[in-house]
Amino acid sequence: MVDKLKKRSWAEPFKIKVVEPLKITTREYRSRVLVEAGYNTFLLRSDDVYIDLLTDSGTNAMSDSQWAGMMLGDEAYAGSKNFYNLEANVRRYYGYKYLVPTHQGRGAENLISKILIKPGNYIPGNMYFTTTRLHQELAGGKFVDVIIDEAHDPESLHPFKGNVDLQKLEDLIDRVGADKIPYISVAVTVNMAGGQPVSIENLKQVRELCNKHGIRVILDATRALENAHFVKLREKGYENKPIAEILKEICSYSDGCTMSGKKDLLVNIGGFLALNDQEIFEEARNLVVVYEGLHTYGGLAGRDMEAMARGMEEAVQDDHMRARIGQIEYVGEKLLSIGVPIVLPVGGHAIFLDAKRFLPHVKQSEFPAQTLAAELYLESGIRSMERGIVSAGRNKDTGDHYYPKLELVRLTFPRRVYTQAHCDVTAEAVEEVFSNRQKIRGLKMVYEPKYLRFFQARFEPLAS
Repeated sequence: MVDKLKKRSWAEPFKIKVVEPLKITTREYRSRVLVEAGYNTFLLRSDDVYIDLLTDSGTNAMSDSQWAGMMLGDEAYAGSKNFYNLEANVRRYYGYKYLVPTHQGRGAENLISKILIKPGNYIPGNMYFTTTRLHQELAGGKFVDVIIDEAHDPESLHPFKGNVDLQKLEDLIDRVGADKIPYISVAVTVNMAGGQPVSIENLKQVRELCNKHGIRVILDATRALENAHFVKLREKGYENKPIAEILKEICSYSDGCTMSGKKDLLVNIGGFLALNDQEIFEEARNLVVVYEGLHTYGGLAGRDMEAMARGMEEAVQDDHMRARIGQIEYVGEKLLSIGVPIVLPVGGHAIFLDAKRFLPHVKQSEFPAQTLAAELYLESGIRSMERGIVSAGRNKDTGDHYYPKLELVRLTFPRRVYTQAHCDVTAEAVEEVFSNRQKIRGLKMVYEPKYLRFFQARFEPLAS
């Protein structure tokens, strides 16, 4: 009986109350707007998108409780009651003592970088993230990748590909000195590796090594709840623990975290910096007034803080996370069954198409992932995004492109937005592009902004 129950279909733990009509376009129409957008899916108008899998950041569907909470927004400039509700829930579920709200995650990244990083510092991390690395570099630091090698192999089945390589970290400490390393930045999960989790055991080991050398541990906890779900599934001894308990243990091995509430916490805007060190907190609380807003609103309306506090309560529920990850796994299994190359094992928040194997005839300098994202939109109206050479950017010292080992297209599913039918349509569209992959040619970049070029760069097709 147990085995039969495990194989049963699952259903979303919610029902639909409000719907938003979608626009269905023709291939001819999509071809025209794709040219106008410079073959960059970020520059498409959302009105021209059928199924929007660009990002799960701020694109989630809020619950009736969250919308009700929006009506209880205390919009006082100072001391909003919604701030104190959010602070209480951060302490309850994440375990940190102090809270500094920010408009979103990059606001928190800016604060912690300015406070802790000095010119010439090194910041190790388990694979870069675009905005995180940029804030570290703008503060005068240098990011150093210390993730395990398996993270750079899309076919590796390592269950915790987000883990920090302790030897790489120790080698960096020996080379530059612990006094040049203000903290290690640990993402849980690792977005750029394919939504891959970090094990509790690895976090313990990182904490022990950093304690030995007096180095802080700062989490990027944006998708820590998804990480907790994978720990529950994959790490011995955690299978019977609730996600809320695992989340708190994950955070206990760190000194603080940056958070974009627009992901795990089921809101459309909001984030925070959470800390245990009172001295750093006092500096952050002072600095947030310069860049975000007063320390009890940090660039957010009271109603948005209330929605985030309530979203936190919903997001830690095991049933919610089971359905959330179940949708990603469903699409991954469908794509694997038809031979589409994706990052394995299927991680959290997205399916990552392996553009190098999908388009082996397109050189990396011809932006295969950017090309594939454009082709998928042209075929179906589905919007995805590039996570490869364009996102990696350039070496600020040499001006050369970074050439990451992973060249990926991310199909990112917003939480509580799309149905299983949308998942089926997505898989069928990818299959159609895959069947015609030999006809696809690469792109050339014709406009490149100074920072975070993947948002605004423009491209043109190469001559066939």
